[in-house]
Amino acid sequence: MWRNERLKERSRCDNVLSIAPMMERTDRHYRYFMRQITRRTLLYTEMVTVAAILHGDRAKLLGFSPTEKPLALQVGGDDPQQLAFCARIAEDMGYDEINLNVGCPSSRVQNGNFGACLMAQPGRVAAAVAAMQQAVSIPVTVKHRIGIDRRDRYEDMADFVRTVSEAGCRRFTVHARKAWLQGLSPKENRTVPPLRYEDVYRLKQDFPHLFVEINGGILSLEQAKTQLKAVDAVMIGRAAYDNPYLFATADRDFYGDATPTPTRRQIVEAMLPYIEDWVARGTKLHAISRHMLQLFSGQPGTKAWKRYISENAHHPGASGDVMREAFARVSAISSSPREAIFSTTSEGR
Repeated sequence: MWRNERLKERSRCDNVLSIAPMMERTDRHYRYFMRQITRRTLLYTEMVTVAAILHGDRAKLLGFSPTEKPLALQVGGDDPQQLAFCARIAEDMGYDEINLNVGCPSSRVQNGNFGACLMAQPGRVAAAVAAMQQAVSIPVTVKHRIGIDRRDRYEDMADFVRTVSEAGCRRFTVHARKAWLQGLSPKENRTVPPLRYEDVYRLKQDFPHLFVEINGGILSLEQAKTQLKAVDAVMIGRAAYDNPYLFATADRDFYGDATPTPTRRQIVEAMLPYIEDWVARGTKLHAISRHMLQLFSGQPGTKAWKRYISENAHHPGASGDVMREAFARVSAISSSPREAIFSTTSEGR
């Protein structure tokens, strides 16, 4: 088993592994699902704008189960007082951290003067952080890029981090790609600009008192372990959605947790009461099952699993029975003997 004494020391007080906030992905159902796989990895909400928090349905936008903790709320905005108000709401609701988005390059975000465009306004970000810090006792953190457009020298990023850290921010999550605010889509901005890990490593060296987390292009826990030789924490994004089971050993490997690694069968079983509860409240099965489609990624039967769920989860009244049948099809295809995931009583209903 991998051991790193420096990692052990940090993990006593800090989250060294996290799953990135992702729009249309990291909603409460995905987060609950991931908690059946890893209990310790820090989770984030999708980015929620200040306007949505101030004027929208907060229960729907911000509601979560205690099972999802540790959990951070990511917000998008640029007005210090509004952000401070939202931070108080987050703290009152029980969030463990509030994170300011300074990394999203979409045109919609730019029109609201938040996200990656704020890297050109370190003073405004510092004022926002200071206001939030004064309003709450939970950590206020920032997720940003290494640069934007032609403002992408290491010195530009270092000036941004220095200015914001002087306002009280101590944890910075750095996406190791620059962002082009014009000419590339948000999707292209996640893949086209080259990764510059060395800039993030240098940032940690130049600001040893800050907690620096790296994000971008990290696809496995092995890669994450390697990154921790140079930075304090690692954030994994799309790979966490495309292959959620890769986090099955995260608690053991990154936090020394001796809890047995969950099997895929156990994860499906654990999700059933949750599914039945939400379906009974009127939620469509698809809203939950869509996050589980990649549970068997790379395994025999994964196509049958995804096909059956995709074809049946949208039907009126669809519930846990769809997941039961989908798992049965995986088991029938798997080279290992079929495992009964439900008791005789359950199957006899």
